[in-house]
Amino acid sequence: MRILHISTRLILGGSQENTVLSCEGQARLGHDVHLAFGPIYGPEGSLLERVEKFRTADGRTITTHVVEHLVREVNPIADVRAQGELRRLIAELKPDVVHTHSSKAGVLGRAAAWRESRGHAGIVHTIHGPPFMPVDGSVLSGLKTRLSNWLYTHAERYAAKRCHMLISVADAMTREFLAREIGRPEQYITVRSGMEVEPFLTPVPGESRDEVRARLGFAHDDFIIGTVARLAEHKGHDDLLDALSDAMKKNPRLKLLWVGDGWWRERLMDRVGSMGLGARVITTGLVPPGRIPGLIRAMDVLAHPSYREGLPRTVPQALLAGVCPVAYDCDGTGEVCRDMETGRLVPTGDRKKLRGAILWLMEHPRERAEMAARGREECRTAFSAETMVAELEKVYARAIELARTA
Repeated sequence: MRILHISTRLILGGSQENTVLSCEGQARLGHDVHLAFGPIYGPEGSLLERVEKFRTADGRTITTHVVEHLVREVNPIADVRAQGELRRLIAELKPDVVHTHSSKAGVLGRAAAWRESRGHAGIVHTIHGPPFMPVDGSVLSGLKTRLSNWLYTHAERYAAKRCHMLISVADAMTREFLAREIGRPEQYITVRSGMEVEPFLTPVPGESRDEVRARLGFAHDDFIIGTVARLAEHKGHDDLLDALSDAMKKNPRLKLLWVGDGWWRERLMDRVGSMGLGARVITTGLVPPGRIPGLIRAMDVLAHPSYREGLPRTVPQALLAGVCPVAYDCDGTGEVCRDMETGRLVPTGDRKKLRGAILWLMEHPRERAEMAARGREECRTAFSAETMVAELEKVYARAIELARTA
């Protein structure tokens, strides 16, 4: 089977890791796998090197295609050109399945595939997270967000009519999209976003909890609240500062570990400095994916106060590493982080309850460990890359059947 995956940018991120692991697993199964994406830029890093180095035991690789005009921002001229580039690529490859990822690539890719391969290719799209933004801020900002959400809603309705199957990484995504009248219920299926679970379950040499903490300069009795997220809008770093700054000033054991980089780094670190917390907030900058398990293992609590998610991979990753998460009850997060069962879940944007949940976890180490252990067992199979790839095989078979019997 020839499979074409289309993603907007191959940066370091949850949806991109999901896509690359899908490609690798499908190549191992013997499929002819192609991956198309737009130019890579910005401080988020890239997965391109991993893709280019990949090779199966029998010599199969992932063929890459750069789509010159496929950019994240809405740009009518570039978008028309990108769709033309995608149509030419699809016409040349004649794939059995076109699988799109992310909002921009999802809309343009499905439209191109529908026109070039109707009746031959199964067209599949994965909803990794909602493109719709929370409405907040000033009146002008709120109007802009509502307009943006309206445009995304209509674009997604258009694209849903041009594919056979819609994959949600969380049941919450299905509910949200159907509530906006995007697609039909029978198009949707939930497939958890798979990951390489073994590095989180078993430390590699040099990456034990104590070794990583020592390298970062943490004391044995420091209580580390960590995040693994881009330093960007809606990821909740400001909320952590608002929630914990007073407690951190009173208790020198409390420290923040921010793993990642992004456009807001300078602004956030200026704020940290102005609050007198410069020595108490440790940032790693951009790190390769292989270091993430060790960094999570060094934490006492994984905090994910994000305002916009599908199902954040960092939450099951924390549980697999034996670290208890605390997160906002945003989109699909609560499907893994269930309050007082597999972590602490607080209302989105409630900084007071965020503070209370984190400090409660600090004061209750036994309960914290029990919740992490419970979640670890649940995530071990549900979030493995092998499980995801096996489920995708079933989705593709159904999509091809629908394409050829329409």
